[in-house]
Amino acid sequence: MSEGCGIVGIALDEGDAALPIFYALYALQHRGQESAGIAVSKSKSKEEESGVNMPLIKGMGFVYEVFSSHRLESLKGKGNIGIGHVRYSTTGASRAENAEPLVVNYHRGQIAIAHNGNLVNAAELKSELQREGRIFHSDTDTEVIAHLLAKELVRHDPIEAVKVLMRRVVGSYSLVILMDNSLVAIRDPLGIKPLCFGTLSDDKGYIVASESSAIDTIGGDLIRDVRPGEVLIINNSNKNRRVESYQLYRGINTAHCVFEYIYFARPDSVLDGRLVYDVRLKIGERLAEEHGVEADIVSPVPDSGITFAIGYAKRSGLDYMEGFIKNRYVGRTFIMPDESYRDTAVRLKFNVVKRNVGGKRLVLVDDSIVRGATSRRIVTFLKKKGAKEVHLRIGSPPIIAPCYLGINTPTRDELLASNRSMEAIRKFLNADSIGYLSLQGLIDSIGISMKNLCLGCLNERYPVEIPGEVCVARQLKLSHF
Repeated sequence: MSEGCGIVGIALDEGDAALPIFYALYALQHRGQESAGIAVSKSKSKEEESGVNMPLIKGMGFVYEVFSSHRLESLKGKGNIGIGHVRYSTTGASRAENAEPLVVNYHRGQIAIAHNGNLVNAAELKSELQREGRIFHSDTDTEVIAHLLAKELVRHDPIEAVKVLMRRVVGSYSLVILMDNSLVAIRDPLGIKPLCFGTLSDDKGYIVASESSAIDTIGGDLIRDVRPGEVLIINNSNKNRRVESYQLYRGINTAHCVFEYIYFARPDSVLDGRLVYDVRLKIGERLAEEHGVEADIVSPVPDSGITFAIGYAKRSGLDYMEGFIKNRYVGRTFIMPDESYRDTAVRLKFNVVKRNVGGKRLVLVDDSIVRGATSRRIVTFLKKKGAKEVHLRIGSPPIIAPCYLGINTPTRDELLASNRSMEAIRKFLNADSIGYLSLQGLIDSIGISMKNLCLGCLNERYPVEIPGEVCVARQLKLSHF
């Protein structure tokens, strides 16, 4: 299971936006490792020429691979406002053409856009735009958004154009846009994907980012989350700083993605007023209450299972001990060509501490199980290294359905829990027992009402209309302001 993207936008009173964007993207690297990019622009007064020039650097790879010191230096003096993006593909292939930000020309100049999320009606909208003669250079839904916005900017002022855009697109989207010498931040009316707003260190300007950890990294201060359906326009032209807020749409309910709390967000981030670390600690405690077992130690699958395991150990009274040491210089393991190489890849990534697990009854805590192949290998490795028993405890309910709203998940047939009983799952994973967090336990741990969460991958009920799926949109009708 992989997240879609991380985005950041910065508006300085003066100076260069590229370097702080670079550092903020580093803090968001966990949200996407396929590509990275930065686009910048200079704020201009009304007397100056409109139609801004937007230098752009993007490429495939990690942030540090895309941005050498030389490439960052080339952006020096080019812009005091800018946006950045790290990507893991959920829509569109993993190739350079799909890297973001995207820069699109229109009659008044250029717009640059970076997107976290996924549109469920992108194909329909793209076909409509192609019939109108618009040319696409990528296969991402971000370019669909860019063309739609450029089209509406021909006929409307920026706010009215954004209003029309939000009325047309269906799905999840948090956006940062460079437009009309301003930084624009948009969050979809259901707040599916996170987006927060803060000030920079020494009050030098503003920042919007997918997570508050990016604001912390560059010494800024979190102000609040961007509200679902809200548009922020930040303009620092001629040091005349102003932030305009427009609540364009408001839902009766929200639909925050639960997997931000379970896995995707950094534990030190604050999402919608909740510290992710605290949520995961509560999940671990609830797991111990729901699925206690006689055991000797509690051990996490690093790194995502660590906080859950701490909570489990705290509530159960068992010792917390590392059964694995993670090699943090190894990338993803699912690209290995055959079974024997995949086993080696897992051993490269996780090495068992034999002295800690030998002869022990072990509670192994992880955040979630998708296909289950890696979990099975991990359990097998532990037993080969002498673990007497391995009891799997999972910090989410079973994943039984795909996500259409910005998470790269397998089909139902590929999901381990989609059509298997608990006993069949236990046998497949070679575990002595297995315990998933209950849906109610997850909701209680997050502290947000079920009607305000997106739980589609866990209960097959989605917050927007998706062909062939059950929709709970009747609770989410939008009121236009």
